[in-house]
Amino acid sequence: PVSDLNIQVVDFQSSIAPAEFTQSLKNTGFAVLTNHPINFDLVNMVYEEWEVFFSSDSKHEYKFNLKEQDGYFPFGEENAKGYTQKDLKEFFQIYPWGQYPKMISEQTRKLYSNLCEISGTLLSWVEDNCPEKIKDSFSQPLSEMIKNSPMNMLRIIHYPPLRETDSPQAVRAAAHEDINLLTILCAATSPGLQASDVDGNWFDVPTDPGMIVVNTGDMLQMATDGYFPSTTHRVINPPNDERETSRLSMPLFLHPHDHVQLSKTHTAGSYLTERLEEIGLI
Repeated sequence: PVSDLNIQVVDFQSSIAPAEFTQSLKNTGFAVLTNHPINFDLVNMVYEEWEVFFSSDSKHEYKFNLKEQDGYFPFGEENAKGYTQKDLKEFFQIYPWGQYPKMISEQTRKLYSNLCEISGTLLSWVEDNCPEKIKDSFSQPLSEMIKNSPMNMLRIIHYPPLRETDSPQAVRAAAHEDINLLTILCAATSPGLQASDVDGNWFDVPTDPGMIVVNTGDMLQMATDGYFPSTTHRVINPPNDERETSRLSMPLFLHPHDHVQLSKTHTAGSYLTERLEEIGLI
């Protein structure tokens, strides 16, 4: 019953796209883009390369660095805030300056820069369509906060097939909010993403191949004093007949430069540190 949450599917090329996109984020914390400039074949190629990477032993050569947070995070490293069960996933965090596997071609870097480019446009849409009072409170334009930010991060997530030994309470990604300004997500290789409404009801987020799902994070909620909600979302375990199947997804997390002032109390850097401690990554 997706329609009840009313996440808009927005044609990127349409003249009303900026207004529709912003309205959907305001109402639901999510918007879905079609007819956008990100190449579908490129996305598939990147997924194929990483599938091979996650099934190889060489992934362990790139184990993440605690301080820098780049590289490979093995299965069972991360839990959602407030949860003790670890999520059923492994992932690799790509920063422009960070570790990058030898076996992965330049296609992933190309996708990273294409996604960063489209995000500048999306943040300008948000800024142009939010109330003047909120716009005036920004310490700098939203699109500038993330421009060439060394903190913009592409996370390639692999949810392996479920195993008999997995805890019955564990899920692929427990309910959480994102930390950043916006998350730009190339449609995953299979369904499972759900978003919650204000009453705590769960709805499937449309993720047809080729779509891009965008959601707001806590930093945008903070910078707009709550005008844009940071919506709780999760990835549920697949039905029994699909337990054997891996799932891959690729969110780009838009993080401002560390020094950017988000509110009276927080810079982007101080807020990020606080949150990483809560989810057990530092």
